[in-house]
Amino acid sequence: MVSPDRRRLALIAGPTASGKSDLAVALALALEQRGERAMVVNADSAQVYRDLAVLSARPSPEEMRGVEHRLFGAWDGAQACSAAEWAAAAKREIGRAHLAGAVPILVGGTGLYLRTLLEGIAPVPAIDPAVREAVRAMPVGEAHAALAREDPERAALLRPSDTTRVARALEVVRSTGKPLGHWQERREGGIGGSVALHSLILLPDRKALYERCEARFARMVEGGAAEEVAALLARGLSPDLPVMRAIGVREIAGWLGGEYSREEAIASGAQATRNYAKRQYTWFRHQVPVEWPRAASPGEATGKFARLFQD
Repeated sequence: MVSPDRRRLALIAGPTASGKSDLAVALALALEQRGERAMVVNADSAQVYRDLAVLSARPSPEEMRGVEHRLFGAWDGAQACSAAEWAAAAKREIGRAHLAGAVPILVGGTGLYLRTLLEGIAPVPAIDPAVREAVRAMPVGEAHAALAREDPERAALLRPSDTTRVARALEVVRSTGKPLGHWQERREGGIGGSVALHSLILLPDRKALYERCEARFARMVEGGAAEEVAALLARGLSPDLPVMRAIGVREIAGWLGGEYSREEAIASGAQATRNYAKRQYTWFRHQVPVEWPRAASPGEATGKFARLFQD
């Protein structure tokens, strides 16, 4: 049994291209220099898929620098990885790390994953298949209008174009008779209260962040992203799977299919990456506890983990 003071959990989160993966590895190496074992646990919803090594910017063996990494490329693209499934896997990895006396370091930018792990999951009953089928067949505009009537509080929180979340909220209220917020207030299974959490949110200068997003997508194309997308397309997977909706897949598929040029695909993919980073930036500014430290750069962040190194 691991004593409570040894159940430390480091968390480094922030928008894409913020440098959080490098910081996680640096922290792990610093801990190892103190004689402590550390491992990095993925909390990015694209990096869980083995099909997306390039397009998800999954750390390469060289970038891992000999540090143990878990849940990177752990799911086949044909299997959707839900937040609940990821959280269950993350709990297992964190538990194994603690039993081995190691410090697990969560790193990623998927807020839903982190919230599910730390706060637990809403115990929503199984959705009636007939309700789900009817809701999923609705155009997103019509579904959002229905949600505004049946669960106006949730509708006000969601973008009218957010197909997945609008459908989920509508099917929950129609199938259970209660809005999604009712179930979310009854979250269960979170580990936030059973670990000593040491968190850090990276929020770089926006202009610099967007420039890195743009440069990174161009590097992805140079580094084999087109071949990766071609291999995905050859599998004939459902376009509704998360792996097929990952940033860059649609843009590069259009180029490979002759819809537009390579340059247009790169520009479109870079714009999609910037849009995603902007949404993540906003989420991490407003949706995490105010007491979690923020840093504008990995360099500034290093000192904010000082308490991890205390005896």
